[in-house]
Amino acid sequence: MTGIPSEPIVVVPENRRTARTRGMGPLELAFFVVAAAGPLLVVAGYTPLAFSIGGIGAPGAQLVASLVLLFFAVGLTRMALRIPNAGAFYAYIGQAFGKMAGGGAAILAFMAYSTIAIGEIAVVGAFAATPLDRVTGVEIPWWVWALIALAIVAVLGHRQISVSAKVLGVALMTEAGVLLVLAMCVLITGGPEGFNFSSFTPSSIFAGGGTGAMFAIVFGAFIGFESTAIYAEESRQPEKTVPRAIYLAVGFLGFFYTLMAWIIFTAYGKSQIVGAATDDPVGLVFTALESYVGHPAVVVTEILLVTSAFASALAFHNTAIRYLHTLGRERLLPSFTARVHPTHRSPYRANIVQSVFALVVIGAFILAGTKDAYLGVFLPIVSGGVLAVIVLQALCSASILVFFNIRQTDHGLSRWSTLVAPLLSFVGLLVASYLVVENFALLSGQTGWINTVLLLSLPVLLLIGVLRTNWLRTRAPALYEHLTRTNVYKVDDGVPE
Repeated sequence: MTGIPSEPIVVVPENRRTARTRGMGPLELAFFVVAAAGPLLVVAGYTPLAFSIGGIGAPGAQLVASLVLLFFAVGLTRMALRIPNAGAFYAYIGQAFGKMAGGGAAILAFMAYSTIAIGEIAVVGAFAATPLDRVTGVEIPWWVWALIALAIVAVLGHRQISVSAKVLGVALMTEAGVLLVLAMCVLITGGPEGFNFSSFTPSSIFAGGGTGAMFAIVFGAFIGFESTAIYAEESRQPEKTVPRAIYLAVGFLGFFYTLMAWIIFTAYGKSQIVGAATDDPVGLVFTALESYVGHPAVVVTEILLVTSAFASALAFHNTAIRYLHTLGRERLLPSFTARVHPTHRSPYRANIVQSVFALVVIGAFILAGTKDAYLGVFLPIVSGGVLAVIVLQALCSASILVFFNIRQTDHGLSRWSTLVAPLLSFVGLLVASYLVVENFALLSGQTGWINTVLLLSLPVLLLIGVLRTNWLRTRAPALYEHLTRTNVYKVDDGVPE
């Protein structure tokens, strides 16, 4: 065992205290991170792509990804209990591989969540344009709806986290509800070819040509659940709430995605699903809704697709500002971002920074005359963030192995939770990272130098984090010493700066 203290302290001045409303239970927290994944957006937007590229094995691939991330959750919950830091990835990687590695992971994680949040705001505009233009009779540019969404997200980010949690809870239950109605109708009728489970056989899952690209898509569908630990400061009994919320989030997403992929497979039949997904990937789910539920369900789902994208944008925005708040408190980023609101106890300065950053990025695309917010803004911005999070998940799995098997060997935990499950998740996530890189053009929707720049941005961000950490080591050793050891459950507000 190393000399890592069991109850680390943090220097937190009065005007930068932790955002600690402590209002969320495990269900609310799970709602928050599940909403970030955007279940309706995934089922309607990505599942058809998985079928068209990977064939009938898409439901089985979704199940495999679910199991890998469930293995990851086993070790993640153990780390969350022993390293209670709102920086999550940053703290776990830092305590296993050293502060330099942690600093690199910190900057990469923040930029990943930040850019994903901005991309989700842009796609709200993309999804809102068609149904709202139909209702108003006026063709309104995507960026108008995106800026409205950004304004609402910024206001909610300024308030207590419980306000956002309620909004996300309603959005999540509504979008899941309409898909479950489709599932019930398909289960009652049995589909054109009856029930068939061949999509879960290894020969279907690993069929060949498009398998790698399919797995890149299904792993990307889970992005968001790993941010659970970031909200520990605003949870009731975080040592219990965080692990429960992680399992709830992974369990729900894994079950829901796998079920809905198989439901869509059944709705079209084994012989028709791949052709239908290839011919009309955008309309695949909507056509099934029209056939099995009726046209009103299609109209409702089009609107809910907008709310799903908004819920995802709000969730990722809140994740980004809390990461920014934490890194400001740790001095890896300017301490300006560490301040919390005196009334709402929200990281309002970080909220301002993220909101302005989003406005600048979206404004740049507006000035560039981008017409297609989905292909021209959402995909290129989000793809790099998705890859970054999967890479960080793989690094976190490796850090779990090192922490419990080298750093602290007298933890009293089972070999399953500290060795077997983390090792399985590390291998699975390493393969997933490779597959995303190999099929990056599919995720980004771009070709040529743009993909090169997006891929190179990941090691550049890691290097920036390492250099900043090294600067603290040489110029501010006292601050450097406290990196990765901030205990969010026992914050000493009385210690002067």
